[in-house]
Amino acid sequence: MMGKGRNWTQEDYQYLKDNYGIISIPTIAKKLNRSTNAINIKARRLNLGQFLESGDYITWNQLLIALGITGGTGYKTTSWIRNRNFSIRYKRVDRCKFKVVYIEEFWKWAELNIAFLNFSNFEENALGAEPDWVKAKRKYDCEKKFKYKNTPWTKTEDCKLEKLLKDFKYTYSDLSKLLNRTNGAIQRRICDLNLKERPIKADNHTKWTTEEYDMLCVMIKAGMNYELMSEHLNKSSKAIRGRIYSMYLTENLDKVISYIGNGSWGDGRPERKVGQWNCLSIEEKSMVKAAIIKLTALLLHGRELVNNEKYFN
Repeated sequence: MMGKGRNWTQEDYQYLKDNYGIISIPTIAKKLNRSTNAINIKARRLNLGQFLESGDYITWNQLLIALGITGGTGYKTTSWIRNRNFSIRYKRVDRCKFKVVYIEEFWKWAELNIAFLNFSNFEENALGAEPDWVKAKRKYDCEKKFKYKNTPWTKTEDCKLEKLLKDFKYTYSDLSKLLNRTNGAIQRRICDLNLKERPIKADNHTKWTTEEYDMLCVMIKAGMNYELMSEHLNKSSKAIRGRIYSMYLTENLDKVISYIGNGSWGDGRPERKVGQWNCLSIEEKSMVKAAIIKLTALLLHGRELVNNEKYFN
């Protein structure tokens, strides 16, 4: 029998405050020996807010809406939660269970996956106070959004692409500026249309300067993609990809960010293996060659000793 008219104790108040929004209202009511209506009334009087709005969290759907993401929640479950360890928690309201996200945990995850996310449709301060890095990330994403089309290709664009390719004087970066499409989009469209012509190769053999490496590092940590970095550095995205891969053995920018941390270009560089010869520095190649020569000498000396032993025996 419910404790009708029974006074609330300090312990009752504390239990309600600690568990409201975490466990279901019927469970709280049962624990405190009160009706669900009594729990709801007391929660309103204590200004605990709506059940799913209490605490520093929002629902999974509310987060996606805030980020300007619509549709494809199944894909997000795979790409965010399974593949990138996005933290999802669950709250109960009566008999219903909801996916919720703690704001603080989201920001920590977002910084680790900065290159993966797109903040161009994410309204400023939609989730409250934002970390310092978000402003620059939003700026770069908006720059890309307005600079590059993501609508389906038209027949006019297809004809223009085919004509430009037949001139044999444009690189991927040149075509990107002329068509307002990313290098990747142009590459995919050429394949879709089964065009034989290809863009000319950019000159990727110009020596990089220390200033360019510093700038590259800043842009990577800011979450810029390869197309935007290409424009700011005046180098092809392919050249940038190659330079990043040779240093960090991956083109995944989120992984590169985790390697660099708060450091500079080259910091956190993963250890090389002999099989990754093209990714070794000149000093490392010299060390490997010296080690191979020494090993060869030891093997030859060992074989000579074995042959002498056989001769004397």
